[in-house]
Amino acid sequence: MTQALRTFVITSALTMIVSGQAEDWPEFRGPTGQGHSSSRNLPNEWSSAKNVAWKQAIPGQGWSSPAVAAGRIYLTAAVPSEGDSNYSLRALCLDADTGKIRWDQDIFSQSRSAPGIHKKNSHASATPILERDRLYVHFGHQGTACLDLNGKVLWRNSDLKYNPVHGNGGSPCLTDDALIFSCDGASDPFVAALDKRDGKVLWKVDRISNADKKFSFSTPLLITVNGRKQVISPGSNVVCAFDPKTGQEIWRVRYDGYSVIPRPVFGHGLIYIGTGFDRPNVMAIRADGAGDVTSTHVAWTTSRGAPNTPSLLLVGEELYMVSDSGIASCLDAKTGRSHWQERVGGDCSASPVYADGKIYIQNETGLGVVLKAGKTFQKLAESALNERTLASYAVADSALFIRTDQHLYKIAAQ
Repeated sequence: MTQALRTFVITSALTMIVSGQAEDWPEFRGPTGQGHSSSRNLPNEWSSAKNVAWKQAIPGQGWSSPAVAAGRIYLTAAVPSEGDSNYSLRALCLDADTGKIRWDQDIFSQSRSAPGIHKKNSHASATPILERDRLYVHFGHQGTACLDLNGKVLWRNSDLKYNPVHGNGGSPCLTDDALIFSCDGASDPFVAALDKRDGKVLWKVDRISNADKKFSFSTPLLITVNGRKQVISPGSNVVCAFDPKTGQEIWRVRYDGYSVIPRPVFGHGLIYIGTGFDRPNVMAIRADGAGDVTSTHVAWTTSRGAPNTPSLLLVGEELYMVSDSGIASCLDAKTGRSHWQERVGGDCSASPVYADGKIYIQNETGLGVVLKAGKTFQKLAESALNERTLASYAVADSALFIRTDQHLYKIAAQ
């Protein structure tokens, strides 16, 4: 290797380390919001002792997934306050090498007698978002905040009130100027955007839905179609595409379903969504429409193996999904035709991820299942932590970060 080439390689590697572009996991479902990681050499197997780099107790309760960047991990938690009847809604930062908590910041206070939550929810279920030197944390109807990476609160906004059902579950998405999230409560659902610089409301639009049960929990996804950005936000009985700058609705598709949780995925010009309870469907929708395109832009739909809770996973021309009852499926993404469908474990709430040619699934008892990605079903391994977990994986630096009901694990090949 010549000196010039050696210098180029070292400089490129250092640039990747400093920028974090190759390995960060900055939001729910990773750098694209769709469950993909560029990490290599992830372990196929682990246990409470095997391939555990560290295990750290996390205070309070929370099902937010970790966000990871530049050697730090960020979480939220709801911690019972001593001597009163409130929860402290908090943001935490951990060292990714050791697992030790670097800082722990109070953001909001919530009464323990606040509207009840579902048994599979928490008061801290939305995943933080990292962008350069800022951290955004969201607690649904309790409010949203921005911190610097040393834990200093830069702004708070608790102006957007609504009546939640089962608590909050959806995370925000970031656009050029805005932090956008859905507020689908018991009545009068809406979608809102905050100015990410100061937290002020940029826009708020009503979600027009004829659903009897209007509550949902989905995380929006930012996409670009024909040079125009769209924010895709599923809700009860309807999925809408909004202009991220104005909130103007671009297109909509109607369906029957409420309590919609899965985050959309996008590819091949198609948006793939789950439609929620009571009978879930997966729909593939062409994203180049205008107005109500229910009758013209639905490419295909299926109910077989469709999830209520876990998000979908698009890898090349294959669409993967895992149902709440632990049935995994692989479909042709363009046609919906089934390649395979197999039971892989017990009940699932976490969303699957793709890394290093493999699909990583986790069920609610802490059983991790690793499949080889492809049109033929092949299970590579399964691993048990034996702790309840509903949070989705984070993947960074050739490691899995798994949040259970009491701990955060760093799983890496030892």
